[in-house]
Amino acid sequence: MASHRRPKQPTRARVTVLTATAAAAVALTSQGASAAPAKPGKDEVKAKVDALYEQAEQATEKWNGAKEQQAKLEKQIGQLQDKVARGQGELNELRATLGSMASAQYRSGGMDGSLQLFLSADPDSYLEKASVLDQLGSKQADAVAQIQAKQRTLAQQRQEAAGKLKDLAETRKELGEKKKQVQAKLGEAQRLLNTLTAEEKAKLNEEENRASRAGGGQRPDLGNVKPSGRAGAALAAAQTKVGSAYISGHEGPNSFDCSGLTQWAYRQANVNISRVTYTQANDGTRISRSQLQPGDLVFFYNDLHHVGLYAGNNMTLHASNPRGGVKYESMDNMPFQFGVRIG
Repeated sequence: MASHRRPKQPTRARVTVLTATAAAAVALTSQGASAAPAKPGKDEVKAKVDALYEQAEQATEKWNGAKEQQAKLEKQIGQLQDKVARGQGELNELRATLGSMASAQYRSGGMDGSLQLFLSADPDSYLEKASVLDQLGSKQADAVAQIQAKQRTLAQQRQEAAGKLKDLAETRKELGEKKKQVQAKLGEAQRLLNTLTAEEKAKLNEEENRASRAGGGQRPDLGNVKPSGRAGAALAAAQTKVGSAYISGHEGPNSFDCSGLTQWAYRQANVNISRVTYTQANDGTRISRSQLQPGDLVFFYNDLHHVGLYAGNNMTLHASNPRGGVKYESMDNMPFQFGVRIG
């Protein structure tokens, strides 16, 4: 007869072993999955790289501002130090003059005036000398007052120089931090780009050229409006730099960042504008999109960290990013804020 005994149940120890084995298998599978994450696709890489480039440019403009502030402070400190040096020289001369007066007075004798008159064989001569001594005392008082005033001035100038030196130290610290931020963002972007195959990189470049309607970096159709005046001269200068490299902190003549290009271009038209986007935005008259003429400055993004030159036909000529360099691009590719007309 068949046995109807119930199957033997696994012991508690056996259940524990089986459970631990299953958990280990799941853990190993999970570790394997995390050890080999899915390679990001071309579109994902582009989105991340574009975001990193934008963050790097924000840091670049702050870096440029810190460099400009550093140069300004160094100039002010140099001028103050020159003033202090000249003032110290003048103070030394005043002290020497006072010392000469004191020596002359000492040589004239230090006895009481009435006694000198009593002993003098020539009272008239003594009275003449006494008048000179009175004048000498008045000059001494003036010299002392000048020395005191000069000392106060020197103390103020030294205090001002000390404050500028402190500001300079803080600015240099900020400069180093911003530079590290830029380098970190650009390095991360390059690492992402290096994950793409040659075919993916080629497709990415093709898509970007098509999106910007830049014709592979060549001059696009800019319409019939001809640039003129200083703005036109600035645009003409910038057009000679199409294809140049984008490098953070560079302002020409062979490589640029965005505000470096616009400053350089206007300098070729004998117009001086400031160095960074945040100040260039106030270097002229703000205008709307419909008022733009070739050569006007055009600003993008809410914080104004990017600038280019209006090239006509809804195009900007700008130092775009490390991948695109100096090129023409549709203004629709970036969030336009306003234009600025220089002069």
